Amino acid sequence: MLTAQEHIRYGRQIMLSQIGVQGQLALQRAKVLIVGMGGLGCPVSLYLASAGVGNLVLCDGDEIEASNLQRQVLYTPDDIGENKAEVAAQKLAQQNPLIEIEAVDEMFDSELAESYLPEVDLVIDCTDSLSARYLLNQACYDFNVPLVIGAATGFDGQTMMIDPRQSSACYQCLFPASSSSNTADNNQNCQTLGILGPVLAIVAGMQSLTAIKYLANLPVNVNQLQLFDGLSQQWQQFTLAPQASCPVCQKQ
Repeated sequence: MLTAQEHIRYGRQIMLSQIGVQGQLALQRAKVLIVGMGGLGCPVSLYLASAGVGNLVLCDGDEIEASNLQRQVLYTPDDIGENKAEVAAQKLAQQNPLIEIEAVDEMFDSELAESYLPEVDLVIDCTDSLSARYLLNQACYDFNVPLVIGAATGFDGQTMMIDPRQSSACYQCLFPASSSSNTADNNQNCQTLGILGPVLAIVAGMQSLTAIKYLANLPVNVNQLQLFDGLSQQWQQFTLAPQASCPVCQKQ
C-alpha cells in the first residue's frame, strides 16, 4: 500500500486512469539499471526517481568534468573531479528520499552484467560508447531483460525499446557490429561531434516515458526505431524486423 506521503507526492500521476494506485505500486516495486550518467542518464534518472521507481542502480566509472556541465544537469562546478554515479545518487536521494538508489562507480562490463541483470526489471542504455551498447544488447538477451536504448549527437537523437521476451529486433539488427564500427567507437560521440543539451533532454524524456509505461504495465511498442531531428523539430518512426542473420537475437 502507498503511504499518505506517497499519495501526496505522486498524486498527479496517480490520478491518471492509466497509472492509478496499482501502476504506482508497480513503479515502487521496480528495479532499474541505468548505464551511463551523462547527458542522457542525468535526466532519465531524475525523471524515474521523481516518478517513484523504487530502486535505481546508477552505473558509471567516469569523473565529472567542467565540459559536462553544459548538458549533464545533475552536476555543478563543486562536483568536478567526483564520480558521476556517486554524485548523482546523492542528488537523487535528496530529491526523493522515499526510494533506494545504488551507485556503481565502474564502467559497465560483463562481470557487472552477471551481477545486476538477474536482479533488475529493466535496463536503460544512456552510454555514448558503441562497445558498451553492443555489450548491453548482448547481456540483456543473455539474461532476458528488456532494454531501452538512446543516443544523441549534434541535433539528432534516437531511441528504441528492445524486449527479448517478445522476440524483438535488437541493437545489432539495427547496427551490425563490424571492425569498422568498433574502430569508430571513440570517434563518433559528443566529444568529437558536439551536442546540444535540449536534444539529450528530449531523447531522455522519451526513454523515461517508455520506461515508466513499461514498468506500470502499459503497452510499449517494440521493433520501432524513433529518430529525432532537432533542426526541424520532428520525429520519424521506422518499423524494424529481427534480422535472420543476427548472432544476438536470432541465435539458436
